Amino acid sequence: MSFVHLHTHSHYSLLDGLSKIDGLVAKAKEYGMPALALTDHGVMYGLIEFYQKAKKAGIKPILGVETYVARNGHTNKRPRIDDSPYHLVLLAKDNIGYKNLIKLITIAHLDGFYYKPRIDYELL
Repeated sequence: MSFVHLHTHSHYSLLDGLSKIDGLVAKAKEYGMPALALTDHGVMYGLIEFYQKAKKAGIKPILGVETYVARNGHTNKRPRIDDSPYHLVLLAKDNIGYKNLIKLITIAHLDGFYYKPRIDYELL
């Protein structure tokens, strides 16, 4: 029986992840995992490095991101509006999905940034 982590943070998840991508891929290979997902908090900086290293190691890379969800709209920046935030893990099924994640995270940083890059369900 095999196991695949679908929610994994790397050192690109500031203040939330410590693992370097080399270490994540090495452990996944050591444990015989056929695939591994990278879902850093609000960023996708490590996905290309992760993709290349996982492929080289014979592990299927699953590209994703853990988003910050703004319940009251991603452009609303009223003080204390997101005191109880929640997260949503999004995984790309294919190249189109990856491009959609890039668009979402770009909008989250450009239009939705209020302490953190945020999206909302309307944007999804």
